[in-house]
Formats: sequence, C-alpha cells, structure tokens
Amino acid sequence: MKRLSIKAIILMVMVFGIILSDSVYSQGESAVPFLLIAPNSRASGMGESGTGLADDASAIFWNPAGLAFQTGQEISLTHANWLPQFAMSDLFYEYLGYKGSFDALGGTIGANIIYLNLGEFIKTLSSGPEEVGRFKAYEFAITGGYATKVMENLGLGVNLRFIRSALAPFGTEEEQGKGIANTFSFDIGALYKQPLLDGEFLTDMNIGVNLANLGPKVVYIDEAQADPLPTNLRLGLGFNILKSEFNNIMANVDFQRTLVRRYSDGTSDNAFKAIFSAWGDGTGLRKVTIGAGLEYWYGSPKLVAIRFGYFYEDPSFGNRKFLTFGAGIRYDIYGFDFSYLSAIEENHPLSETLRFTLLINWGFLN
Repeated sequence: MKRLSIKAIILMVMVFGIILSDSVYSQGESAVPFLLIAPNSRASGMGESGTGLADDASAIFWNPAGLAFQTGQEISLTHANWLPQFAMSDLFYEYLGYKGSFDALGGTIGANIIYLNLGEFIKTLSSGPEEVGRFKAYEFAITGGYATKVMENLGLGVNLRFIRSALAPFGTEEEQGKGIANTFSFDIGALYKQPLLDGEFLTDMNIGVNLANLGPKVVYIDEAQADPLPTNLRLGLGFNILKSEFNNIMANVDFQRTLVRRYSDGTSDNAFKAIFSAWGDGTGLRKVTIGAGLEYWYGSPKLVAIRFGYFYEDPSFGNRKFLTFGAGIRYDIYGFDFSYLSAIEENHPLSETLRFTLLINWGFLN
C-alpha cells in the first residue's frame, strides 16, 4: 500500500509510459502502455523477440498468424513482479493465454487476459495530507484471435481486444468524470515459413509481421484529452540454425516501432493516420528497437532449454539496453520457463525483472 495523492498516480503512469515507450519524444504520448509488455518467459529470455517464432499460445501477442501452424491445445500462465527497482510489492503483471485448433473452423483460435495491478492508493486533497479515501488502480485487456493458412507456408491472423484502464475512480478537483476508460483495439498479422537447406543446419526461416493495437483513442475525462493507443509494428525473423534429433538451436530477431504521432499542441493523429504520419516526424529509423536472441534445446522430445538475448534502443529515443537470460523444461504435457532481465544502465527500473511461465499443452482437436 502506498500513500500517494492523485497527482502522484498521474506521475506514476507517466513514468510507466516513459519506461515502456520506444522514444523520448513519445514518452507519455500513448495510453495503456502495459499492452507492450512481453507476456511470456520464453520470448523474454530471447531479447523480447517472438514475432518470427510465434509457435505457442503466446503467439496471440507476438503474431496471431503463428496460431495458423499450431495444433492441439495449450494454456500459458505468466507472473512477474513489475518494476522491481521501485520496491512496490503490490505492482505485478499477470498473463493467461490459450490456443486450440479446430478442424471445423479451418484454423486455430487463441485468447488471453492481461492484468497489471498498480496497487492501492490513498486519496488526499491538494490542501493537505488528510486522507479522504482509498482505491485500487489496475488495467486489463481481454483478447480473442483466429488464424488460418491461406497457403501451405503462409498464415494470417487477427485479434480483437477489449481494454479497461482504471487509474482512479475520480478526476482531479477541477475536473468532472473519472480516471477510468474502456476501449477496444485489433491486430493483424502474417507469418511465412520458408524452407532453406536440406539436412540439419539452417533448415528453414520464418518471416513475421504484426500490426497491433489499432483502435480509437482512450478517453478518461473528455475527448479533448484523449490519448492514442500504443499502435505497434513488429517485423520478426526466425531461423532454425540446427535441427536434429537431440539438439535444436533457434535464432530470433525483432524490429519494433510504436506508431504514435503527437504534436506540440497536445493533439494526436488517430491510429490509422499515425501508421503513416509517425514515420514523418524527422527521426527516420532511429525509433526502431531491436531485440534478438538464441534458444538451445536438448532432448528427444525437447527436454531442457537455455536462452540468451539482447535488446537495443537508440540512446536519443529511450536508451533501453539490456541482456536477457532464460531457461525452460518440458515433461509430458507440462512446461516451465523463466527469464531474467539485466539492464546495462545502473539502477534501471526494469533491471532484475523475473518472469515465470507455466505451460500445459495437450491433445489434438478435431
């Protein structure tokens, strides 16, 4: 529990935007930045890259088209104490994902729930520290998706998402309304699988693209103060470097850019216009972040994995740089993964972030 005023809550949310946005010029320019948090330990351990991999239930986040190539059912649960450097025990992130293939539908469906708990707060008046109430702040999103193959090597996928942001059950003393907003967004993705060489080395390559969080702006108090969603474009490449009975090595690289265009007068373009106008802000490709990683599996079937990755952001546009490490184990229908983030910058809020993911994968659906 933190004794913070409503002004402190607004400041805290702005800090989250700074940490999660992809440039200093877009810091705080989009609402609900929690939608950009990597949801699973496996991809997090590989430099937060997964758009060209997308081969499990978390594909609904990284690239819904990846569901098109999957069969059976899977449930994925992830927990992380968020921003551990802030030492706030009631700040945490939860993720629940599902995928299931259905022959009758001609493809695979997916669903997830993302929940970010921002903690309990004490409301005070600007005239003094006297307590006048308590409340909890949180944000969550519920997503449903569908993907199918349109060609043997090409899958397409779409998501539809409901978003709720409950920062405070009231406005400031000068404003009417509440710090609560509901909205929706959708994603579109494609994944192409290209065979490369026969044998065990460099056997195939995946190319994935995902355009996420397209939708109307988030309105808390009135439309004049509406904030855009964190519309996000990802391009991912995945390579099977080694593919044998007992040893498998996978390499991923993701290029990502948040497509938000906001102006000095406080106005911003809608999501569809920002897809194009965000590129014309004079920054070129410097707002593009890069995440890359390696994964090694041993066993037949796969039993134990180790992972390593690196994330880079231009120093002029956020300067997030960190190493990631991870490991995983599979037994029968169960799996467990964890990842660890080590920020290069000293005392970075994301440093020492741990994620834990439990997987249950079973059967085939007809």
